[in-house]
Amino acid sequence: MTEKRVEQLESRVNDLECQLAFQEQTIEELNEALSQQQMLITRMQDQMKFVVGKVKNMDGSNLADASEETPPPHY
Repeated sequence: MTEKRVEQLESRVNDLECQLAFQEQTIEELNEALSQQQMLITRMQDQMKFVVGKVKNMDGSNLADASEETPPPHY
């Protein structure tokens, strides 16, 4: 191989190594973002379960029947 060809191949290898390093960094960043989002989703699911439980356990006695409600004022 000629010296010029060797330099071209070395340049291509260096470019590929740079691309690989960038891709590895991007994958790590995406993995971190995905992990944070999953933790947030889990926390939100727990909060939703809590709220649903509170709503199911609400005492309906403080709500009047529709027949007992006074009609709204007319404007």
